[in-house]
Amino acid sequence: MNKTREYITQSEAETYELAEKLAMQLSPGQVICLRGDLGVGKTVFAKGLCSALGVEEHVSSPTFTLVNEYDGVKGKIYHFDLYRIEDPDELYEIGFEEFVGGEGLAIIEWPERAEEILPENRIEILLESCGEDDRRVTIKELLA
Repeated sequence: MNKTREYITQSEAETYELAEKLAMQLSPGQVICLRGDLGVGKTVFAKGLCSALGVEEHVSSPTFTLVNEYDGVKGKIYHFDLYRIEDPDELYEIGFEEFVGGEGLAIIEWPERAEEILPENRIEILLESCGEDDRRVTIKELLA
């Protein structure tokens, strides 16, 4: 059963707060895929998730390192940015399959770069600009 919810946020702060609320419902092993154009707020959303999950260090997009690892109150958090990935096989070199769907929580920006190796059970979050600061945030839970 797939469940979809849609929200409109009117500022970066509201997008961050929405992510914090979602974080309270997450469990270790879940995969969160963040989709949307450049500059639409994927990293802001990831920061909100991490903040609510107790990450105290600075959260940034791992564009050049592919993955950042954080310690949260519910366990490890693996934050991926796949923007620079050209072939999903590159992810096998860093052990992607060990991080995703394991005991930690995986947050993946630009998941479309590795569509064929994503787990079927995941939370898809699409962020779309619908005004200067307004964002439409669509959250879809995919369950096999």
